[in-house]
Amino acid sequence: MSNASKKALITGITGQDGSFLAELLLEKGYEVHGVVRRSSSFNTGRIEHLYRDPHESGIRMLLHYGDLNDASSLQGIIGEVRPDEIYNLGAQSHVRVSFDIPEYTAEVTGIGALRMLESLRKLDYPCKFYQASSSELYGKVVETPQRETTPFHPRSPYAVAKAYSFYITQNYREAYGMFAVNGILFNHESERRGETFVTRKITRAVGRIKHGLQRELFLGNIEAKRDWGFAGDYVDAMWRMLQHETADDFVVGTGETHSVREFLELAFGHAGLDWREHVKIDQRYFRPAEVDLLLSDPSKAKRELGWAPKMSFPQLVRRMVDHDVALAAREKRAAE
Repeated sequence: MSNASKKALITGITGQDGSFLAELLLEKGYEVHGVVRRSSSFNTGRIEHLYRDPHESGIRMLLHYGDLNDASSLQGIIGEVRPDEIYNLGAQSHVRVSFDIPEYTAEVTGIGALRMLESLRKLDYPCKFYQASSSELYGKVVETPQRETTPFHPRSPYAVAKAYSFYITQNYREAYGMFAVNGILFNHESERRGETFVTRKITRAVGRIKHGLQRELFLGNIEAKRDWGFAGDYVDAMWRMLQHETADDFVVGTGETHSVREFLELAFGHAGLDWREHVKIDQRYFRPAEVDLLLSDPSKAKRELGWAPKMSFPQLVRRMVDHDVALAAREKRAAE
């Protein structure tokens, strides 16, 4: 089947990864469908440049109202669209917030994947399924770097929910012969990252401090180390997993680790600022159970999928800072 005749369904299409994935699939000729929650306000800013009136000619992206908490809506959408590929990216994805709303996190991030898989099983037609797993599964790591065979030790309600979605995806693959895969993605960032996540929180602060709109930035553990890559690179790995001959699970990362402190130095330095003059440590931003070090071994993905990250860590930080400095400049002009 050519890409031009393929349909893809994306949960979480309005998020960072969903927007980059929608772009990629549209470029490849897919008809793209997205699941969005009904709300009194629009949350489509990341995909507005892709979304058009479906009555216009040549439009290949449509949005459907549904919710990972509502199995009937999911089954209805899948039955109507009959996609060739499903990418389950929807989740309550903020690790620190998951400690505050653990039950909701479990419902959406964990049981939501089951609802998707069970809908597919009941409809019983060939469709490939991608589950967004996370490096947070490794938590209190037992070996470094982390690979597909590294045992999990989740350290947050979010990570525990992701463990459930990981294993239920494996279970449906083994029990029902479904083409269902897990992408264990390490941290991936961009200028589309939500502003409550530490990387974007930093670059937004850099832009606002640069233009005199903010003076201080409050952070938690700046010694935590992460394997940070560019989200636009990582959605290509998702797509490659569903083109693979057999369903399997893959670690996706850069194979490099950097601390929050390093991110601060690069981000503030790129804007000509000294982070030490503006950053304050606040205990409120520490997690009850911290994950100190995550570092991927993506050799399997490189070997079997032919995937490798294209953007370096410094390039990623500079890209995010440049975007947020320009954003803060627009904010300043609007306020004058």
